[in-house]
Amino acid sequence: MAYFDNATTTYPKPEIVYQSMDQFQRQTGGNFGRGDYKSSGSVKCLVDDTRSAIQRLLHCPAKQVVFEPSATIALNIIIQGIIRKGARNVYISPFEHNAVTRTLHHYEARGVIRVVELSVNQELAYDLQRIRYQFEESSPDLVIISHASNVIGLIAPVEDIFTLAKEFHAVTLLDMAQTAGLIDCDVGKEIFDFAVFAGHKTLLGPTGISGFVMKQDVDLEPVFFGGTGFDSANQDMPTSLPERYEFGTMNTVGVSGLNASVKWIQEQGVIRLAAEEQTNRSRLIAILSEYDIISTVGNVEGREYVGIVSCIIDGISSDIAGQLFSERNISVRTGLHCAPAAHKFLKTFPAGTVRLSVNSFTTDEDFLALQEALDDLNDNI
Repeated sequence: MAYFDNATTTYPKPEIVYQSMDQFQRQTGGNFGRGDYKSSGSVKCLVDDTRSAIQRLLHCPAKQVVFEPSATIALNIIIQGIIRKGARNVYISPFEHNAVTRTLHHYEARGVIRVVELSVNQELAYDLQRIRYQFEESSPDLVIISHASNVIGLIAPVEDIFTLAKEFHAVTLLDMAQTAGLIDCDVGKEIFDFAVFAGHKTLLGPTGISGFVMKQDVDLEPVFFGGTGFDSANQDMPTSLPERYEFGTMNTVGVSGLNASVKWIQEQGVIRLAAEEQTNRSRLIAILSEYDIISTVGNVEGREYVGIVSCIIDGISSDIAGQLFSERNISVRTGLHCAPAAHKFLKTFPAGTVRLSVNSFTTDEDFLALQEALDDLNDNI
């Protein structure tokens, strides 16, 4: 299999991730926060160590790391918690995932909030002057930005936008599902209230373990309730962090894999891995540009991207294209990629696109297999 679907989940993982998870299952296996016996203590040390590793990677030692089963749950906890605290004017980029837009739609449809799209021009530049005017016209309570679009890989100028948002005392939320561990972002800065990470994407860990980073002094209304292994007699969720937002059984096997992957990234160096991904993205663009039947979407010179490229193939729908790639053992993603708003902005709705995503693990053999499949498609369409 030639794997070009890293934006969905990265594959393969560093070998140490598989080894660490196997070793944890066989030799430790305990739960987190649910006992005083030896293996439970080992699990607590592992979880604490993983929190510290993420703090180091994202440059936020003074902020709290909270683990959740998925980035979607993390986003829901933050967005719904802020809305329940009284947020009304919510600004988002045109490139948000359904984890954001469906959550906001639920409240907007009931008249609770107003959602405004940040101004981005047709050259895919965020118009900061226009955004300031938007904020002056209707002061933001919450600003949410996907650090990199999961459809075209476009990187947003988050520091500029969040600095502006803080002039209006807005709460800021950065979705780093496609960038944590890949783009060296100083999440420790005051302009970042929350940052969400997905363990199984650019952090190169397993599925089932994600979370968010938050300021210690920000209070969210709880959205989920349940056992925490802490203060069990109290029927209210704990007020302490991270217990207030960590409910139920933690995926400790996933934590063991994430611990290994985050440390592997630190050893390799974020800048090096990002450079390798950029090299592979350029190679992908060059290959796609050889075929007249293929048009890339949202690839504007001068903009910054992660290793995600969307394209349209003349004469066939994205779904059919996906089937044809699959028959040739090429893994791609097709359709709307859970981001219909982005496709409406890009004018690729409702058909969607064929999305190919690379990273530093993409090999010469992958590219050769892709080129052979494209040659075959080109000759038979």
